[in-house]
Amino acid sequence: MTAPTARPAPDPSGARRAALTRRVRWVVAVTITWNVVEAAVAITAGHVASSTALVAFGLDSVVEVLSAAAVAWQFSAPDPRVRERVAVRLIAVSFVGLALFVSVDAVRSLLGAGEPEHSRVGIALAALSLAVMPFLSWFERRTGRELGSASAVADSKQTLLCTYLSAVLLVGLLLDATLGWTWADPVAALVIAAAALREARGAWRGDTCCAPVGLTTRADDAGAGPACTDGCCGDAGTTRQVTPVSLSARRP
Repeated sequence: MTAPTARPAPDPSGARRAALTRRVRWVVAVTITWNVVEAAVAITAGHVASSTALVAFGLDSVVEVLSAAAVAWQFSAPDPRVRERVAVRLIAVSFVGLALFVSVDAVRSLLGAGEPEHSRVGIALAALSLAVMPFLSWFERRTGRELGSASAVADSKQTLLCTYLSAVLLVGLLLDATLGWTWADPVAALVIAAAALREARGAWRGDTCCAPVGLTTRADDAGAGPACTDGCCGDAGTTRQVTPVSLSARRP
C-alpha cells in the first residue's frame, strides 16, 4: 500500500515580499510628504529670518525628496528588482547633491557670508525633524534589509544623514542664540558632507547594504536567475550566489 504523499506547506515568501514592498511604498510616501512640508517651512522661515542655514536645510530636504522619489519610482514597477541598479545610482547622485549644498552653505558661513540667525520656527522644525526622521530611517532600513533592497537601505541612510543635519541645525541655532558660536554649525556640517560623499561612493558601487539573506535569494526565485547582484543578500557583507535552474531540463 502506497503511503499518501504529504502536501508541501505553502511558501509564504511571495506574500511576505508583497507585504515588504507595500511597507517600502508607505514609508517612501511618508518621507516625501514630510520633506516637502519641511522644505517649504524651512525655506520660508529662512527667508523671513535671513538665515542661510535654514534655507540650506530646506534645500537638503528637497534632495531627500529626490532620493525617496527614486525609490518610489523603482517600487512602482511590477517587479522592483529590475529598476534596482538605476534607483541606487540616482540615490548616489542625491548624496553628492546633499554634500554639495551642505558644503557650500558651511563655507559661506565660515567666511561670514551667512551666519545662523535666531529663529523659533527653525528651532521647532529641527526638533520635530529629530523626532520623526530617525523612525522613518530605521523602519525603511529594516524593511529594505529583509527585502534585500539596496535602494531602500541607501535611501534610509540619506534620511539618517538628514537627521544628523537636523541636529546640526538645532545645535547651531541654539549655540548662536545663547553663546554666539556661529562656527559650530558649519564645522559639523562639513563633517556630515564628508559622510555623504562616502555614502555616495558606496551607493554608486552597490556597497550600501550589508544585509541578511533577502527574500529574493530563496529557492522559489532560482528559476529567474541570479536575483541579487548588488552585494545585499549575503551575511556579513558577502553575496550569496544563486544557482539558476536550467529550464531545458524541464522540457519533455
